[in-house]
Amino acid sequence: MGSSWSSEEERQPLLGPGLGPAPGAAWRSREAAEALPAAAPSPGRVYGRRWLVLLLFSLLGFAQGLVWNTWGPIQNSARQAYGFSSWDIALLVLWGPIGFLPCFAFMWLLDKRGLRITVLLTSFLMVLGTGLRCIPISDLMLKRRLIHGGQLLNGLAGPTVMNAAPFLSTTWFSADERATATAIASMLSYLGGACAFLVGPLVVPAPNGTAPLLASENSRAHIKDRIETVLYAEFGVVCLLFSATLAYFPPRPPLPPSVAAASQRLSYRRSFCRLLSNLRFLMIALAYAIPLGVFAGWSGVLDLILTPVHVSQVDAGWIGFWSIVGGCVVGIAIARFADFIRGMLKLILLLLFSGATLSSTWFTLTCLNSITHLPLTTVTLYASCILLGVFLNSSIPIFFELFVETVYPVPEGITCGVVTFLSNMFMGVLLFFLTFYHTDSILMWLSQYNSTDLKELKKRLEINTAHCTVAWNCTSN
Repeated sequence: MGSSWSSEEERQPLLGPGLGPAPGAAWRSREAAEALPAAAPSPGRVYGRRWLVLLLFSLLGFAQGLVWNTWGPIQNSARQAYGFSSWDIALLVLWGPIGFLPCFAFMWLLDKRGLRITVLLTSFLMVLGTGLRCIPISDLMLKRRLIHGGQLLNGLAGPTVMNAAPFLSTTWFSADERATATAIASMLSYLGGACAFLVGPLVVPAPNGTAPLLASENSRAHIKDRIETVLYAEFGVVCLLFSATLAYFPPRPPLPPSVAAASQRLSYRRSFCRLLSNLRFLMIALAYAIPLGVFAGWSGVLDLILTPVHVSQVDAGWIGFWSIVGGCVVGIAIARFADFIRGMLKLILLLLFSGATLSSTWFTLTCLNSITHLPLTTVTLYASCILLGVFLNSSIPIFFELFVETVYPVPEGITCGVVTFLSNMFMGVLLFFLTFYHTDSILMWLSQYNSTDLKELKKRLEINTAHCTVAWNCTSN
């Protein structure tokens, strides 16, 4: 953000006497930067248009999360409509973290060219990605490839919508509104993923609920039509957001809202040196990346995970939806609280992670009911998963504020870019290994059928060889 206001000569009048950092010196935190000149007049000015900028950016993040999580909640239906395998479903979710591989290029673009250019490029990639999925082609193999390509392009938009929230809040909002703005901008992306849990299962019917088992052609055509309806709707939403962003999304306000926004930041190269040499930042980054990355990947294939314990596609969707929505609501509320009470970020994170630990332990012991003999019911699954999502997701904006405070004056986009890159790396590792584990678990589950079930399965497979794949999928699901 060092180039947001073009030159040192232009920045000095904004900073006021004595406010600029001395050569070779750096403020320890944004709070210190705001508090240093007690007697100097405040250079900050906020504009009402900041809420429109925040709304456009947040809706863009919402759409990116919605598109990313399109396939996980309807994986059973997608298998029948397009012939997806377990590997395909996991890979469709995996394109999100893969899209973070060029994350550092987007961080450079954000630091050098500002918000407008970066956001326009991001929204254009989303338009291309969602449009690619909607191309009407009868060849299923080519259609699957286009869908994978579209998900990859949407994944490339992830670095901006996940990293730029603190950059936007510092550029447009005053010190007592930054945490709230960061929470709204970062949480809306997760809310989009949550709405995919709701929209997908409600619009797209499950395979075993549309027609008899062997009347597969009508069922497959109906499911495919409903999936394409969702794809076209997402494409329309993304095009509308791109048009709004192209028409109005300023790179920065005419005057900075605070001292921290007007101050000069470290260069791109020096920022990475500062981050990699700061042990406190690295420890906090791992504390964020490991649990949040694993949970994000776990949520994206929640239906795939809960299928072996006989949880329906709709129930898995509702569990994922409420866990993320609860986290978004609580996260924004906690961030607003943090705006008024400074110095409590560490305590808030400790409380949230304590709750997440208890919730994940409850969920694990419940799923291991053959060993623990705890009741495995819909209520216990709902409660444990939702509480886990609430505690973990609500910690995201608090983490972002803590990162920026720890390594100031490193630009916000670079700081959060490194952290989200680590988070997506752990998500990718989870999804990669989960694919092989899920294949083994299905084989173990099928091995638990008694002889009568196996004879019935064999009889169904022998009725019509043309429908053997559909019968296998339906009985295994």
